[in-house]
Amino acid sequence: MNSQESDLQALRALLRDLATRVERLERRTGAEGFAAEHVPSTETQPSPAPPPQPVTNTLPVLPLPPSPTSQIAAATPEIDLESRIGSHWLNRIGISAVLIGVSYFLKFAFDNNWIGPTGRVSIGLLAGIAVIVWSESFRTRGYKVFSYSLKAVGVGVLYLSLWAAFQVYGLIPSGVAFLAMVIVTGSTAMLAIKQDAEILAAIALTGGFVTPLLLSTGQNREIQLFSYVTLLSAASVALVVFKPWRRLLVLSYAGTLVLYIAWYAQYYRRYEFAATFAFATIFFAIFAVVPLVSKAPEGTVSLPYLPGLLTFINTGVYFLQAYAMVEEIDKLAMAWFALALAAVHIGLGRIVSRRQPAHAEALRLLHLALAVALITIAIPIRLDGHWITVGWLVEAGVLLWVADRIDARFLHYLAASALALGVVRLLAFDDFMVSTLLLNSRMATYLLAIAMLALLAWFSVKREGEFDRQLAAFAVLAVSVLALVGLSREIGDYYGRQIYAGPNRVISWSAAIAANRHRLLIAEGFTYSALWMAYGALLMAIGFWRKSAFFRWQALFLIAATIVKVFIYDVSQLDRGYRILSFMILGALLLAVSFVYQKDWLKLSSPQGKSQEGGGRS
Repeated sequence: MNSQESDLQALRALLRDLATRVERLERRTGAEGFAAEHVPSTETQPSPAPPPQPVTNTLPVLPLPPSPTSQIAAATPEIDLESRIGSHWLNRIGISAVLIGVSYFLKFAFDNNWIGPTGRVSIGLLAGIAVIVWSESFRTRGYKVFSYSLKAVGVGVLYLSLWAAFQVYGLIPSGVAFLAMVIVTGSTAMLAIKQDAEILAAIALTGGFVTPLLLSTGQNREIQLFSYVTLLSAASVALVVFKPWRRLLVLSYAGTLVLYIAWYAQYYRRYEFAATFAFATIFFAIFAVVPLVSKAPEGTVSLPYLPGLLTFINTGVYFLQAYAMVEEIDKLAMAWFALALAAVHIGLGRIVSRRQPAHAEALRLLHLALAVALITIAIPIRLDGHWITVGWLVEAGVLLWVADRIDARFLHYLAASALALGVVRLLAFDDFMVSTLLLNSRMATYLLAIAMLALLAWFSVKREGEFDRQLAAFAVLAVSVLALVGLSREIGDYYGRQIYAGPNRVISWSAAIAANRHRLLIAEGFTYSALWMAYGALLMAIGFWRKSAFFRWQALFLIAATIVKVFIYDVSQLDRGYRILSFMILGALLLAVSFVYQKDWLKLSSPQGKSQEGGGRS
């Protein structure tokens, strides 16, 4: 029994020692209260000794406190603004300051002829190579940002040294300078691929696009320049096929565009059209396929808007380039070019639809929208006058039919946009010269627009969705407004032709002519009132027939406008006969409408009638 009691006392001493050590560890790591929660108290009174049992070597398992290193790692905050400024921006500013100081020293040495031209270029080349090699020591020790900054400095020094050797001192011919700069660009690109460094690839691309500017001699070398730009652009596309460096696309496209515009503004002449247009088409094709082949990082979509933005800008710039060159040569050819470019986008959209990335659907819709926009643009390029409106209306009808066949909601909305464009042009810009009543080009155009609006309403009703129902209602309302405006313009033109009929009516003036003109103006005012009342009655009849409150409300608004016109304008302007006739017709119409409402044929006052009313609305 004494040995068992001594073992128990030793076990208690061991537990007390362990508890003390755990408490010390908790104080060091900041985990307070750990011992109180997990370690049993050792101050309790000793209990009576248990009956003799076999002694085992198992000890109570105590939960270990968190590792200090893990807590420190968890408590380490992310790189904040202060750390970024200290590690990134101060680094770059410091390198810039060193370069400026070295530049001042070298300039001072050059000004005092301490170093000759060959020595200056040699120092620059050796310094650039030395900085690049030196930067590797920082990269291997984990200072990648600092290493890439040094590499950028070294590459920049190499380009400037080669530029000075050719442009400033004439030590080497242009071909040798160009080849040397290409070697620098290629070496930097290979280093970027090897080290998986996007920043180095950006430096290589920047140097590649700057090379023609550094070696420019003022001579027109279109073929050489654009062939080099084509290879550089194709290389950048090949780079993003294997590396998820989409931001390089912006740099590559911007460099291509800057060099193209710079050459075009200074050297382009019409006799160079074939080569220039061919290179513009090549540039468009290169960047048109980029969204189809560029690689995105695994697990995320890097810059998801970039493929669509590049596609939109690339198409717009290419079309403007072609328009600047083709339109002055052949306007008809420019219209066909726009249609061909639309067909290209339809084909690209079909290719995109077979892909599965998250941005594929949005990109497909963008190609479809660009195709419709190009078709819409081709119409005013090819046609003139009201035929532009006719072209847009026909385009809207075709798009509506295709959208219904393939169940493409987005195409349906594009058709509505084209239709709205045609209606706005018809109402605000088209100027028709007509000589007959109703049977003329203006009324035919209005009827075409009304038919397309009715088609839009029909296909919109077939679709499910609140917006589609609202679109259908708006189209029906536009039909009523357009029909009323078209008929009103026919009345105005008819009486205008009557007033100014005859070869000498404008020149000669007499009391008889003035009286006739006054009579025609009075008849014109009455005809407007009669048209509005008749149209209001027609809408009311349709509303009762279709049990549609939408049509009846249109009729009520039109009748209200007619009432205002009759009681204000007709009373003061019309002759007694027309005045009496206006009031009698209006009164009869109002009494008839009131009688129908009082008769309650539609049972609008009953809940059942109201429920049926809702089913008859357009």
